[in-house]
Amino acid sequence: MIPNPSAPHPAVTPPLQAQEQLLMREIIGLIGKSLAPGVVLREMLHLLSELLGLNRGRIVLVDAPDSTQNSPPGTSRICFAYGLTNAEMARGLYAPGEGITGRVLATGQTMLVQDIDAEPQFLARAVTRDQLPQETVAFIALPIHVNGATVGVLACHRIRSRQRRLTDDMALLKIMATLAGQVLQLQDLMQQQTRALETRNTLLTHALDAAAVRYGIIGTSSALLQAIDELERVSQAQASVLLLGESGTGKELFARALHLSSQRRDAPFIKVNCAAIPETLFESELFGYERGAFTGAASARVGWFEQANHGTIFLDEIGDMPLVMQSKLLRTLQEGTIVRLGGKSEIKVDVRLVAATHRNLEADVASGNFRRDLFYRLNVIPIRLPSLRERREDIHTLAIHFMNRANQANQRNVYLSSAALSRLEEHPWPGNIRELGNVIERLVLLADGPMVTATELERFLQVETGPTFTALTPALRVASTPANPPSPAAPLVRDYLPANSHTLDELQQTLARYGGNQSRAAQALGMTVRQFAYRLRKGEPQR
Repeated sequence: MIPNPSAPHPAVTPPLQAQEQLLMREIIGLIGKSLAPGVVLREMLHLLSELLGLNRGRIVLVDAPDSTQNSPPGTSRICFAYGLTNAEMARGLYAPGEGITGRVLATGQTMLVQDIDAEPQFLARAVTRDQLPQETVAFIALPIHVNGATVGVLACHRIRSRQRRLTDDMALLKIMATLAGQVLQLQDLMQQQTRALETRNTLLTHALDAAAVRYGIIGTSSALLQAIDELERVSQAQASVLLLGESGTGKELFARALHLSSQRRDAPFIKVNCAAIPETLFESELFGYERGAFTGAASARVGWFEQANHGTIFLDEIGDMPLVMQSKLLRTLQEGTIVRLGGKSEIKVDVRLVAATHRNLEADVASGNFRRDLFYRLNVIPIRLPSLRERREDIHTLAIHFMNRANQANQRNVYLSSAALSRLEEHPWPGNIRELGNVIERLVLLADGPMVTATELERFLQVETGPTFTALTPALRVASTPANPPSPAAPLVRDYLPANSHTLDELQQTLARYGGNQSRAAQALGMTVRQFAYRLRKGEPQR
């Protein structure tokens, strides 16, 4: 038994060279028509026998870990063959390291038996010796590699005394083994894609059957369905609704769902992001203004409350609304009227208010940053939205939904492997659904190939986590780090300072230290710019 035969042989005759060329043309043409291993590999073994006399070819593969075969782990078996009966193929089972075939699988090296009768490790298990020619028979076994791992063996019998050189047969068989590995790799990729598509279709079908989908909310988890149930039970009421939950949990979708399930569904739905409005513009944006109310007001303008008349107004991030506006909002809710900026007459409005925040409003009330009476008015019907960590069973469905949308928008065909989908479930998702959607869109745009593996996904999740910035001034570092950081599963609650922690002099000194920059001064003291400016202006440093 030798690994690399090099004994001199007569030169290959032109007819045999022609047979090699015919073999390659036939196999290439076959691959162009089909990638099914059962078709390509069997025909390859057939051509090796008919054209080159490399007989009883077989391809031995290791059983998959999830194989339905009742055999010990690591067992290999003949999966494709030419010139072997069904009974002979069935006998072709090998334990790890057993016989010539087992050694090739274990070592990943080609093995050549010059004379099977003189080799004690040759088992003659599949084809018994009496079924072979009486003359000297050689046995050639080559490893089949996929992604650097040995997954199988290409083997055949060869009459030792023949005109064609053994080295030429070995070289050709090496090409065939490489080709077999590529065919098997393509089959594996196609099976993974098929399983991913089947999983995608099953999850989406299940999600589409859920009641929540009519609102554009995707998922079937118990936590999500409970929130939907609460929403539908209060949809016909006129009381205000307060949506509570972390950032990125889909508060706007829930607000729209509440609107669509109510009797106001045919009237306007107006969304207002309180965190994005400068304090000086709040009143004119919410309530509108009359002509001449201020410089540049050349004509009257209808505010958002009037635009939402008979419908629903959604005040997102209401915890960022200035205190002075909180009192005016409370009056509107109590009396059902608004007064435009620069106007005198009251205007009747019929609006249902849905508010949302990721803040702890009770803590804001205790610290004086939010009006207690407005909080009670808003908190008539509180609905808590679950974080993505609380609805992990929805992550697969959401990921596939976002991937389909990104593929369509960018004319791509990227999909996630089963391992990558499982990895998504393990991620903490501090940014919730919004973060998941961003990661999936980035995957579709930047993925190296059509299938995203768990390893490639990990790179994107590390980018999403981002660096930890520690190069802050001592004042900024103390102010921006909570004394008791919340657990990953708990809602983020701000660490509020005692009410008497700062005097007016301290506010002014901090502002001077940062060259009049209110943003940096507010950060240094652990408050928002709006809070800092309000206390500075009113001379009320209580927090």
